[in-house]
Amino acid sequence: MPFTRRALLGATAGLAASPALAAPRGPFKASWESLAAGYKTPDWFRDAKLGIWSHWGPQCVPEYGDWYGRQMYQQGNPFYEHHVKTYGHPTQFGFMEFIPRWKAEAWDPEALMKTYVAAGAKVFMSMANHHDNLDMFDSRHHAWNTTRVGPGRDIVGTWEKVARRHGLKFAVSNHAAHAWHWWQTAYGYDAEGPLKGQRYDAFRLTKADGKGKWWQGLDPQQLYTGRNMVIPDGINSIAEANAWHDKHDGEWLETPPPNNPAFVRNWLLRQNDLVDRYKPDMVYFDNYALPLGQAGLEATAHFYNNAVRQTGRTDVVVTGKKLNAFQRKAIVEDVERGFSDRLRDEPWQTDTCIGNWHYDRGLYERNGYKTAKDVIQRLTDVVSKNGTLMLSIPQRGDGSIDDKEAKVLADMAGWIAVNGEAIYSTRPWKIYGEGPTRLVEGMQNEGDAKPFQASDIRFTTKAGALYALPLVEPGREMVIESLAVGAPHAGGEVRRVSLLGGQPLPFTRDGKGLKVVLPERRPAFTPVVKIEGPGLV
Repeated sequence: MPFTRRALLGATAGLAASPALAAPRGPFKASWESLAAGYKTPDWFRDAKLGIWSHWGPQCVPEYGDWYGRQMYQQGNPFYEHHVKTYGHPTQFGFMEFIPRWKAEAWDPEALMKTYVAAGAKVFMSMANHHDNLDMFDSRHHAWNTTRVGPGRDIVGTWEKVARRHGLKFAVSNHAAHAWHWWQTAYGYDAEGPLKGQRYDAFRLTKADGKGKWWQGLDPQQLYTGRNMVIPDGINSIAEANAWHDKHDGEWLETPPPNNPAFVRNWLLRQNDLVDRYKPDMVYFDNYALPLGQAGLEATAHFYNNAVRQTGRTDVVVTGKKLNAFQRKAIVEDVERGFSDRLRDEPWQTDTCIGNWHYDRGLYERNGYKTAKDVIQRLTDVVSKNGTLMLSIPQRGDGSIDDKEAKVLADMAGWIAVNGEAIYSTRPWKIYGEGPTRLVEGMQNEGDAKPFQASDIRFTTKAGALYALPLVEPGREMVIESLAVGAPHAGGEVRRVSLLGGQPLPFTRDGKGLKVVLPERRPAFTPVVKIEGPGLV
């Protein structure tokens, strides 16, 4: 990732309390103490286990991967080189010129939702905005939204109606709190070469420049957020320019911009408008803890209080990253592209993608996607540890998914159709599992994980039954050491063992484990064994 993600938690500056922005009346106040005292994770979240995420926007138009908008302005970066070669120099073709090219002409939300439901999704999440600061909904407080530019459609509103029609919970993701520093590369310049020193489009464009153009009446500074942290003149090398960005706007800042309180006020108005208008069941914040100090607390209290007024309870979820023990009582922790190394007391979530967050044509051509087996391994491990998996399926700029993504979803659907019983509405067992592979706790480390082995098994429970889910296809005999006679967690009697989607299985049990004989032919890759008997769970 280009950013050094250094969290600055606990900042509260930059948002003065005011009647217009204060949390509505209700049991929750805008403080960690109030949120923690009154919140409980709803059962629907604990039951759902799997969500599909539409992480989609104008940055998908180049089909060149994630964070295109920021990196296209960094000379020497492969994104910059691709941009200059393909579209022109960022003094003339800035990011905003991708917005009218984002037409979503092949977007079929109904067909996609049917595919996602078949693949096992119980939650659907629409990105509401990214760090590029374009709202993908009918925003009352931000003119740069998709009802006015780009597709000319309410993306979030459309997804919401389709998802609910299919019986899914609906979530939104808000990434815009980082736009104020993420976009500062667009105010920079080439440090070397024939256009050295000429500022990029964000630095020079004003509302008046839009006369007669597709963006007439809009102010580019509202999209690019203004000159919050502009690289100074006089830098004469690409290396020096990159070092400046890394040290300044390249930090993963959770603090409000020190000299731009209007950005914070506008962010909060937009966030509250989003939840008021679409009434999501979950809000995903792409932030360490909560965004923008006090503003994030105000937004969360507003969301929780809305839920109480509507249903009488806090039947909603807010997620944040890198939480401390106290914060985990107030919101749900999300572990981005990473793992838990333990069975957690509190419900949690991990989010990942089968490819790059924004569509990447090169990854498709290199066959770089996760397979369905990879996804099911991840889902199984997460669920066994009291978690939920949010999976992104990248869409092209036109709104479609490619044939390889469709294959992943179809393979997931085949496994879920047989083995979903061991996933949905389950709860953890006494231990999450067994086997030699140990995962490292933390974010952004899934690429470093060692491959699972045939003896790596995970456990879930439901309605008195224990489910054993091997992470790798076992041979004919599956040995569950945690159920050995006399093992610490092996109390109870095993009376019946069966294969989900199949038949009862022969088994023996001794001091080395429960030994189960599997059939040669199985209804799905990586089988699931159901174990029943008094006292097991």
